[in-house]
Amino acid sequence: MILITGHVIMTPEHRERMIALGAEHSARSRGEAGCLAHHCHVDVEDAMRLVFVEEWESIDAVRAHFAVPASAAFVAEMRALSPQRPMIRIFAAEDITAKLMG
Repeated sequence: MILITGHVIMTPEHRERMIALGAEHSARSRGEAGCLAHHCHVDVEDAMRLVFVEEWESIDAVRAHFAVPASAAFVAEMRALSPQRPMIRIFAAEDITAKLMG
């Protein structure tokens, strides 16, 4: 599984638009092949930080997701609205829940 985490810093004047963009992007992404989960959250410790958590079946699914024109448009608009460059981290992950929880 591929796990992606990321965040973008919002500004007061663009906060509502950025939250709407994040929610739309997550909803659209959940419909893509290979998407196991895709969620957008407002950070409870920093109300101006929008956080993304994604789970994908494979790196090929992630590559396909990044190739979707709407994904590129989403990133471009977020970059234009944010005072800082969005942060993204991509991990190859193994679900070890059963090993730990029995």
